[in-house]
Amino acid sequence: MINALMIDVKDNVAVVIEEIKKGAQIRWEEKGKTKTLTAPEDVTIYHKIAVREIRAGDKVVKYGEHIGEAGRDISPGEHVHVHNVISVREEL
Repeated sequence: MINALMIDVKDNVAVVIEEIKKGAQIRWEEKGKTKTLTAPEDVTIYHKIAVREIRAGDKVVKYGEHIGEAGRDISPGEHVHVHNVISVREEL
């Protein structure tokens, strides 16, 4: 069963649509295929998880848009939130 949503193919995060417990399977659709990760930690409903490795300084992308930069390396399945994302003002 799908329990996370990834909106844009450029995204490197997905939003979990149910409470995720450490060790549970996280499943989302990406390019027409179901992807799966094991949660390395608990994640609150409607929070983000990394769908691939995000290196410190890389842009965090949600809905196809930059929402900040990784403040440290973020592993696949890891909770992505204020503890590991830096807000960055961009010249648009």
